[in-house]
Amino acid sequence: MGLRKKNKSPPVLSHEFVIQNHADAVSCLALGLLLGLMFEVTARYAIMFITVQYNVTYTTDDRPEPVHFYEYGPKDMATIFFYMLIAIILHAVIQEYILDKINRRLHLSKTKHSKFNESGQLAFFYLFSFVWGASILSAEEFTTNPTLLWKDYPNSRMFFQVKFFYICQIAYWLHALPELYFQKIRKEDIPRQLHYVCLYIAHISGAYILNLQRLGLILLVPHYLVELIFHASRLFYFSDENKQKGFTLWALLFVMARLLTLTLSVLTFGFGLARVENPGFSIAEGNFNILTIRIGCLAAICLTQAWMMWKFINFQLKKWREHVQNQIPKKKATNTKSKPAKKEPNRGNFANGAVKFEEGTSPRKRKSKVL
Repeated sequence: MGLRKKNKSPPVLSHEFVIQNHADAVSCLALGLLLGLMFEVTARYAIMFITVQYNVTYTTDDRPEPVHFYEYGPKDMATIFFYMLIAIILHAVIQEYILDKINRRLHLSKTKHSKFNESGQLAFFYLFSFVWGASILSAEEFTTNPTLLWKDYPNSRMFFQVKFFYICQIAYWLHALPELYFQKIRKEDIPRQLHYVCLYIAHISGAYILNLQRLGLILLVPHYLVELIFHASRLFYFSDENKQKGFTLWALLFVMARLLTLTLSVLTFGFGLARVENPGFSIAEGNFNILTIRIGCLAAICLTQAWMMWKFINFQLKKWREHVQNQIPKKKATNTKSKPAKKEPNRGNFANGAVKFEEGTSPRKRKSKVL
């Protein structure tokens, strides 16, 4: 019997060591921040990482109880950093205990394996964010009254759920950048993933900083629903290639979501904010309602939607070409089966126009002998 080879652990601080143990290292860092709450000396610093900052309390004549609002500031970077660590830990847990077990059963190729992991992670995130965002929208009134998207701008005061939603969104998309290294993403897939990750960070951070949280929230929820349907359909497709009906529903909702995004954006930046009573630029008040910023925001949204539609059209054309190429061999196979086989005459029995008979026989009839 041959000796079994033991799996050697990679050298400490090597690339393979960091990739294999990054979740444990991040867990220790997050645990250290939580332990900082236990001591009075470090509690005031640790609390910046864990809890939402910039709480503002107001009392009104209508409500005897005080109303708690939140604003944004530089300390939010510490909170975003902590929840980025939490996102890395959750990413590793989902990958190891859910996606890897399913991958072992499906026996996918390397290309499909990478896409399956990507869709699995994003499907969990989109589902969670859609449910959370829809619950926030259900408690707000601007879903039925679009004028509230720009009324009383700047809307610098946020409820706890709205601010915490944006903190988690920015933290998740920031965590996707180091995950490109931790998950050993293929070089040809890195530019594609970098494109949409950077677009998410830019648009969500822009809505958060420019006090357009209402518009950003009402645009993110339907967009996340469309993306959830796409990645769920791709997961079903990898398990069974005949399950492609989800892509048809995704294509229909994708176009509707793009039209909704453009309509609300033009309505907000082109008509609503242009007629607000207090236009101007003030960083202290959070007022960014000037023509240059409005045009810049509207142009960024329109260009992003145009880019997404271009990618969508190319994706549909690629699928159509693959469908046509798959149908051509099937048609050839059916045509060859339907043609009857022609029976050719036995040319071996003909020679110079005369019929040859086998075994030396002659075409002449023998005269019968008269008895």
